[in-house]
Amino acid sequence: MTKLSVNINKIATLRNARGGDIPNVVKMAIDCERFGAEGITVHPRPDQRHIRYTDVFELKSVLTTEFNIEGNPIPQFIDLVLKAKPAQVTLVPDALDAITSNAGWDTIKFEGFLKEVNDEFKRNGIRTSIFVDPDPKMVRNAARTGADRIELYTEGYASQFAKDPAKAIAPYMDAAKAAVEVGLGVNAGHDLNLDNLRYFADRIPGLLEVSIGHAIIADALYYGIAATIRMYLNQIR
Repeated sequence: MTKLSVNINKIATLRNARGGDIPNVVKMAIDCERFGAEGITVHPRPDQRHIRYTDVFELKSVLTTEFNIEGNPIPQFIDLVLKAKPAQVTLVPDALDAITSNAGWDTIKFEGFLKEVNDEFKRNGIRTSIFVDPDPKMVRNAARTGADRIELYTEGYASQFAKDPAKAIAPYMDAAKAAVEVGLGVNAGHDLNLDNLRYFADRIPGLLEVSIGHAIIADALYYGIAATIRMYLNQIR
């Protein structure tokens, strides 16, 4: 069964816009769990423009579902993850000034670095996932780094979906098949929404988790967060 992990970065962005504590990130995460989310994802960045490092520790102390921390494994991030010990860490090669994630790892070029990082996290009991483009070569080589899973970067699928769904999903099916062949679990995320999620989930083999934030929070403005989470769960069941 595919799990839904709700990324709450946008909640933190809204809170930070006023400098106070409304909306409260921890309460929102707990409510997302209560409404059916099977995981909570955060992506702290060095400038802490949305999720703050202090949020990570506050969340870890109260969450009852899987906690997933995403980010570029710079020393500051590695230290944060090792202290927080989430269920999963997702390694993303985003630039320090990136607005959002925009590319997957070259797992061939960075194989040695990723192996070193994965080994450190796994020694501490943390499941590892590597953010990759839908390229079977990069997926297969991710297994050589010692990762447990890959997360397919789905912006390309989402941007092409309305024009030609079958063409949009074809490389993702190939990448997921490659992951299954080498024993990697498959996660996915980025621009998945109520329009394109069911088609994706129905066709990707071995899909264990989708991580969705921006679309869920945007839809919640119209439907409310409880109803929105139920709607997304219905797309992957």
